[in-house]
Amino acid sequence: MMDVAKYVATAVLISSFLGEFSEKWIVYAIGVVTVGICLAWGIWFIRSTDNGKKEE
Repeated sequence: MMDVAKYVATAVLISSFLGEFSEKWIVYAIGVVTVGICLAWGIWFIRSTDNGKKEE
């Protein structure tokens, strides 16, 4: 999921440089929220996997 967050951030940056949007803040807001959710989900996966290994 952390890779997905990087791809979303890259897509938002490239599209903001190359695209003409009337309201860029919407693209940035959706990108930031999506990246935040993907990063949090990825970190949760890593921690839940590490916790399972420590208990064994």
